[in-house]
Amino acid sequence: MLQCIFLLSDSGEVMLEKQFTGHRVDRSICAWFWEHAVSHGDSSKLQPVIASPTHYLFQIFREGITFLACTQVEMPPLMAIEFLCRVADVLSDYLGELNEDLIKDNFIIVYELLDEMIDNGFPLTTEPTILREMIAPPNIVSKVLSVVTGTSSNVSDTLPVATGSCVPWRTTDLKYSSNEVYVELVEEMDATINRDGVLVKCEIYGEVQINSHITGLPDLTLSFSNPSILDDVRFHPCVRFRPWESHQTLSFVPPDGHFKLMSYRVRKLKNIPLYVKPQITSDAGTCRISLLVGIRNDPGRTIDSITLQFQLPPCILSADLSSNHGTVNILANKVSHTYTFAMMYPHTFLF
Repeated sequence: MLQCIFLLSDSGEVMLEKQFTGHRVDRSICAWFWEHAVSHGDSSKLQPVIASPTHYLFQIFREGITFLACTQVEMPPLMAIEFLCRVADVLSDYLGELNEDLIKDNFIIVYELLDEMIDNGFPLTTEPTILREMIAPPNIVSKVLSVVTGTSSNVSDTLPVATGSCVPWRTTDLKYSSNEVYVELVEEMDATINRDGVLVKCEIYGEVQINSHITGLPDLTLSFSNPSILDDVRFHPCVRFRPWESHQTLSFVPPDGHFKLMSYRVRKLKNIPLYVKPQITSDAGTCRISLLVGIRNDPGRTIDSITLQFQLPPCILSADLSSNHGTVNILANKVSHTYTFAMMYPHTFLF
């Protein structure tokens, strides 16, 4: 059971406080948490579960905002972390993005959402489709009406039809002139290569994102050519477990619009599609680095762009960058280099 939730800015300011039970949690716990975060140097790298002298703290960090929940009783940590992730996702969906100004400008809607998402400390309604029927997303018209009429509540007086449905993530009576489904695979690769160019470790984190606009109540099936390489899979509630366990296929009734169907990891890869070859020479307090980037094996598809980003040590006072293709940008203490070309050949940049 969660007793309260706080939203903290990147400076430690309490932007929003919501108490869920009769046992009020004092804001001094936020000061203790922020001192603990500062002592570790980077709040984004803190452990998600922290035991303070008086409370158990659960926290996630999103777009410079810390979502902090507190309780004095034992509870499943994953439930608290998952709820905070749901809160962050719902706020991002409602506001378009997460930042301090948007949360302060729409704090009434944030409070209304929290009222519906949790009841007496226990998560209740976290499905965005149902929440959108209960609480209207902010827009210019609603803000003008609230100023003119003096009312600010966006909560509907009627209970959503999907609340009692076996597929609460999908509204009823959806109609489109043309049925469309877009499937996108978004993958991040984390690889370690030694100085000889040999792959030491490689791991991929991927997401299957879907944008669905289909009439009625469709039943879709998605299959992979080699599903055995997928580890640590996580599914949207719409996915049926039995077809995946028996045939490694995804069978589901999709929500309307854009959503993440599943996430996965791929481990123990033997090669990667790109190579990066650095050459370093130093002389009299200066250093020259040449990076060669190219395709290791032709995948048969055009690569639109590549972004290569690396961090320089604090001892570097200045850097002169040049590239035979693309652009080079310095971001604070990072150097970001972006290539854009129609055909992929090896390219080099120096500094």
